[in-house]
Amino acid sequence: MRLNLKHRGLLIAKLHDCDCDSFSYNKTEKKKRSRSMNWYEKLNEYFPVEEMKSKRHMDILLNEKGDVYYKDEGPHHVMMYAEFKSFIFIDYLWVSTKSRGQGLGHQLIEKLKSNHKPIILEVEPIDYEDTDTSKRLRFYKREKFTHAQSIDYSRKSLATNEQTTLEILYWAPSEESEDMIYNQMKKMYESIHTYKDKEVYGKSYQPVDEVLAFNEEYTTEDLLESIK
Repeated sequence: MRLNLKHRGLLIAKLHDCDCDSFSYNKTEKKKRSRSMNWYEKLNEYFPVEEMKSKRHMDILLNEKGDVYYKDEGPHHVMMYAEFKSFIFIDYLWVSTKSRGQGLGHQLIEKLKSNHKPIILEVEPIDYEDTDTSKRLRFYKREKFTHAQSIDYSRKSLATNEQTTLEILYWAPSEESEDMIYNQMKKMYESIHTYKDKEVYGKSYQPVDEVLAFNEEYTTEDLLESIK
């Protein structure tokens, strides 16, 4: 679930040196563009480049891993997720701004919870200059997710070559341990994130043991504790 940041709006109209008619035109064009964007463009508009898979990579996953990797799409949402025998991983979840606060995100999470499996996702650490990160964490706190404080997760982006640190949140219907969540994350990383990576990107992601680490004796601060 890594769930996130890139551009908050779809288009920003510059207001200086424009008359009311042109501004009205820009707003109309913005609405048209929003309606015409395909599912990948919506995700790519919202998530940061270092977290995005390419369209080709996602198409390969949908076609070749269609028994595991799914796309749930509607007029106001896109959810990409992988469902394994023992857990579910939310890869991306996007809900349009005009539909937020109407319970759509809750409905999508409840749909996954009905499978009675642990649900795992990735989130960015809190950025106090970006209100979206705290809103996102507040949403998952309401949905009864837990921060996996014993799991370290940091991977290098093939797009930017920069190291990106993410946190793991999970929902555990049977009080599954963080050690179990860690092993499920390793399976997901090798089955989904790195699937045919060299073929798609021309180079490979880091091996899983360089990306994920588990240490129950050292825990990070609970991301969700300070969220109201």
